[in-house]
Amino acid sequence: MKIADIELGDRPLFLAPMEDVTDPSFRYMCKRFGADVVYTEFISSDGLIRDAWKSRAKLRIDDAERPVGIQIYGHLIDPMVEAARIAEEADPDIIDINFGCPVKKIAGRGAGSGMMRDVPLMVEMTRRIVQAVHKPVTVKTRLGWDEESKNIEEIALRLQDVGIAALTIHGRTRAQMYRGEADWTLIGRVKNNPAIHIPIIGNGDVDSGPKAKEMFDRYGVDGIMIGRATYGRPWIFREVKHYLETGEVMPQPSVVERVEIAKHHLAKSLEIKGERVGILEMRRHLSNYFKGLPNFKETRLKLVTSFDPAELYATLDSIAERWGDFDTSAVVPAPLSHNV
Repeated sequence: MKIADIELGDRPLFLAPMEDVTDPSFRYMCKRFGADVVYTEFISSDGLIRDAWKSRAKLRIDDAERPVGIQIYGHLIDPMVEAARIAEEADPDIIDINFGCPVKKIAGRGAGSGMMRDVPLMVEMTRRIVQAVHKPVTVKTRLGWDEESKNIEEIALRLQDVGIAALTIHGRTRAQMYRGEADWTLIGRVKNNPAIHIPIIGNGDVDSGPKAKEMFDRYGVDGIMIGRATYGRPWIFREVKHYLETGEVMPQPSVVERVEIAKHHLAKSLEIKGERVGILEMRRHLSNYFKGLPNFKETRLKLVTSFDPAELYATLDSIAERWGDFDTSAVVPAPLSHNV
């Protein structure tokens, strides 16, 4: 599979852009475990144009992440075009447009999946962005606004016509949010439409090697994007690739290995964001690395309250000592409640 001139090999795996999750340190960890393409958290076009520090900070990428995409969202064409130009200055490999976020404060303003209610505006915005930047432009979207308007086939053809380099489809409507099972039937229909010649990437509910293989085999997608199942589990990319190559399910990491992964992740977060912010933004990850361990409440409290790196490393070491023999075969972190 290729996105423009970016060669990704067969059956590539993508890390979905997720707000408050896919920061540089988490992207680094997912890349380390085999993610072929990673994406930033979604970035507000208004924030970029206003030079808001939080939005600008999300533009930070590192060569170790490549290929990496910067994802932007907004509901007005001119600000989105300007935001795409600003994002391009950060030198990503891909500019991605978010037409999929279902959160009310985003979709209700007509951005994210709200754009699916105005397909001509979506298409014109995409056309203008493709014309404005030199990097390949991709789009992430959903099946439609609701059950009565699953218009992804029309959207795919029209977005292809204005020059996008690839399309990611989440197998739910906006009305579904993240409820129920993702429906890959329409994703497969888009992929197998003879008029479609851009790569189609499927997204939704892939949380294991067997599930990924089923989606590749049954629907013929070019790539798979994994979102919520990565939370507290960046090694899922290693698991999936192992299964795709061997047909064998890889054992879950031991507690000792999880501790080493968490320590590596913490070190990267401290390196990139400094002590206070690096620790604050690691808290959601640290506790989730150890979901399912018995009698963990007191230790979890230490992980999510301490501001002392030395204390955090000591707490992580204590987890390896206390739970080192715990059977992790049935321990899979709970999925995230949101995935843009």
